[in-house]
Amino acid sequence: MRKYIYISLGTLTFILGFIGIYVPLLPTTPFWLLTCWFYVRGSEKLYNRFMSNRLVGKYLRNYMVEKAIPLKSKIYILTVMWGGMALSAWLVGKLWVALLLLAIGVGVTIHIAWFRTKRD
Repeated sequence: MRKYIYISLGTLTFILGFIGIYVPLLPTTPFWLLTCWFYVRGSEKLYNRFMSNRLVGKYLRNYMVEKAIPLKSKIYILTVMWGGMALSAWLVGKLWVALLLLAIGVGVTIHIAWFRTKRD
């Protein structure tokens, strides 16, 4: 029974992560890290399939196993994140939203900067 709960939660977090690719401020990576966590407990087959996926597997292995992010990815992540946050703050037009987004952006930027830069 527990196996099916893990698989279901893993699938849900995978879907939320996929939606996060297209929806600003919905984080993709944390959801996909949760997907790995759930799948490794529920189905080794699904975990291996997810980690070997040609689109996302390389990025998850870099993050989880090698504890490194390529420089090109760091630049892309931070550019898209800050652009999306700036656009969101401007569209909402509330100071408290802008300050909240600024705090989140600084935290995520520090987190990404602390990761070792992977050399290709």
